[in-house]
Amino acid sequence: MADVAAAPASLGISVCYASDKVEWLRELQVEPGTTIGIAIERSGVLEAFPDINLTTQPVGIYAKKKTLDTVLRERDRIEIYRPLVADPKESRRKRAAKREGASGSPAAPD
Repeated sequence: MADVAAAPASLGISVCYASDKVEWLRELQVEPGTTIGIAIERSGVLEAFPDINLTTQPVGIYAKKKTLDTVLRERDRIEIYRPLVADPKESRRKRAAKREGASGSPAAPD
């Protein structure tokens, strides 16, 4: 008879969020089959930061964007991302224009 690995009773995960003033991290134990959305609700981050809007702010696991219905695995770290303060493309254009103006010749692309 083959050994069948038993499913873990709970998964160790974490939920993190960084505002412009504070970093927040909570370790949780959740049942297998728990989704990102459920874990975020259970973590207390929405109470700690009422300005978080999960309909507009992306979430992810280890810097890879995911949907709220993504099922979690052991040791996943859920991250709630803030909106960008500046457009990265526009910032690069401004830096390139500044370098171009300082050297008098076109700058190499980033």
